[in-house]
Amino acid sequence: MTEQQPWITWEESGAPRRARWRSESQEPPASLQPADDTLPANAAFKLVSEGTGLVWRGDFHNGRQLLQALGRRVDKPPRTHTPRAGTTVPARAPADPATLAREAFARHRATQARRAALLGRVLIEFEPDHTMALRRAPDVRAALDEAWGAPDGARSIASLRELQGLIGAHEWRKKGVDVPALGARIHPWFGVFSPLRGEYLALIAQAPLPPGAESLAFDIGTGTGVIAALLARRGVRRVVATDLDPRAIACATENVARLGCARQVEVVAADMFPPGRAPLVVCNPPWVPTPANAAIERAVYDPDSAMLRAYLAGLGEHLAPGGEGWLVMSDLAEHLGLRTRDQMLRWIADAGLRVVQRHDTRPTHPKAGDPADPLFAARSQEVTSLWRLGAA
Repeated sequence: MTEQQPWITWEESGAPRRARWRSESQEPPASLQPADDTLPANAAFKLVSEGTGLVWRGDFHNGRQLLQALGRRVDKPPRTHTPRAGTTVPARAPADPATLAREAFARHRATQARRAALLGRVLIEFEPDHTMALRRAPDVRAALDEAWGAPDGARSIASLRELQGLIGAHEWRKKGVDVPALGARIHPWFGVFSPLRGEYLALIAQAPLPPGAESLAFDIGTGTGVIAALLARRGVRRVVATDLDPRAIACATENVARLGCARQVEVVAADMFPPGRAPLVVCNPPWVPTPANAAIERAVYDPDSAMLRAYLAGLGEHLAPGGEGWLVMSDLAEHLGLRTRDQMLRWIADAGLRVVQRHDTRPTHPKAGDPADPLFAARSQEVTSLWRLGAA
């Protein structure tokens, strides 16, 4: 992947500097300047707001504190405009609930994107061996090696915010994520979505297997391999798990081996379906049909429901006679006004499929019960479903 990373250049202390730009979610800033502990937070906020990247040269922990201070300034509510006395404000026609939900979601995504862009302009330069020449800097070489690959002899530069994400991903990979439905832990890699929402896995663990599924099942878009491992634990003798992302393929392969399922699960590189037909074809596509702001978000956001529609369109020709396709979906997009239930049912019918049964559950993640969450109105109504689909 090194050859795909662009170079970024800047001048510092009268000398040119050059490093590889390391980010999978943002473009490099238009200009860079060094910054250290003497830079006030207000001045730093002005610079990053103008598009300047700050190459941090001070104490590492002070850099983290600056990032927190910038975050507070980014999150500060904008001033509201109060009309002058006697001013007539035009009345706005009342919007329907779907429009209000879409507008709230659009504001939320715009806020997220702005926050990521501004905070992503506090930068760290890394030595060729992935160390940092900063006071009190931690040893992050293992996290960077996992995300970027082995050192290639070049200096690198990345945002402090992204570095924190790499460190977090390293800890997730090392410690693993407890999956109650599996009775074990899954170890996600950097860039591979972690199975933190256990309610959909409980549905897969409990739904009755269709006839013949004990012999073969397909897991489409396997990610960490958690669904493939769960099917193997349920007694499916052969599971073919597919993904296009090399990281996901390596991550899933490692997880199924760690769980003792390597003889049952074959992880292959494929765009959606492997060749052939199976009595059970499972897919957990991204749930929200809108563009992702970062690479890791592609597991959640799917523009125009592309993966969902591809799964439905191709399911029929990959189902064995009498087989079932299991589609795991949240209806959050419906509550956000981004997709309707009628659209979903029409895509199912147009693909020559029928709904055999639907198993529903409520999400248990913290945001579902947090009134302070910007999307609480939608999240509080969310239902996660396992749609069992068969040939019409």
